[in-house]
Amino acid sequence: MQQYKLTVKNDSITEARRYLSNAREILRTKAGNGVPGYYNDKKYVKMACNTAWSGVLVAMDALVAPLKKNSRKSVDTYKEFLSTKNRKVLNDFVSAYNYLINADGFLNMLLAAHDAGVTRTVYASSSSVYGDHPELPKQEGRTGNPLSPYAVSKKTNELYASVFGNSFGMEIIGLRYFNIFGPRQDPGGPYAAVIPAFIRDLKNGAAPAIYGDGSQTRDFTFVENAVQANIKALLTENPESLNQVYNVACGEPCSVLELYNSIALLLGVEVKPQLYPSRKGDILHSTADISKARAYLNYNPLITLKEGLRR
Repeated sequence: MQQYKLTVKNDSITEARRYLSNAREILRTKAGNGVPGYYNDKKYVKMACNTAWSGVLVAMDALVAPLKKNSRKSVDTYKEFLSTKNRKVLNDFVSAYNYLINADGFLNMLLAAHDAGVTRTVYASSSSVYGDHPELPKQEGRTGNPLSPYAVSKKTNELYASVFGNSFGMEIIGLRYFNIFGPRQDPGGPYAAVIPAFIRDLKNGAAPAIYGDGSQTRDFTFVENAVQANIKALLTENPESLNQVYNVACGEPCSVLELYNSIALLLGVEVKPQLYPSRKGDILHSTADISKARAYLNYNPLITLKEGLRR
């Protein structure tokens, strides 16, 4: 069996090692590494690409840029900054730097991968690129206007990937994740997901926050399904699958209120959620068409939302 060495890029070395462990077990590899660092550090990116023994690079999303010593938004420590209750300061900081990480950093990675002769790059895109396009389910070839700086940066990634694939003959595959969740997911931080936040609040007897009336739908996707998509994107031998983007989801809509009720039932807790006005930029409905990933990558999500919540 062919052996692979995976170079996982992520700001969290703990998460990187965990994903590497899972991937190595599935791939039966004998080597792998994860190095903490940031995409906007060109020296780090070049080093990571040069250590990809088989010429395969797995690019995982970086969440937040490193704090700058002289930043007017700086705080005493990175941990203190992420735990701050001043959400406006936090959101302003993340918006200012996510382009640096998600767009400029991604370009650094593509340049380094090209120079190092990396065979294939699999990167994290996002369902946010669909923006205000009203069609459901979401199909890869039909996107609207981005509704957030984060969405702009992810759309930029896809444009860079297309240019590098077409111009330099690189093998690049983008995965548009839809509301990924799983064990040990952090309920805090700037990109906190709704499921761990609901669980945390319900366990503490607090009323979870729902923005809007709860009728908005999402395509919640257990992390093992996302891992499956990454591995199949890495190993596909179908030439037609290359230099494409794919939805990674279950293809099943669930309203936020239905999700809340399911979690409360599993925990045996009865606490009414607190409803707040909808947030600007939030998409009302988001469900994926996964037929393209099924056809080209043989992607087949095995863990349903219900089963994922049990785990």
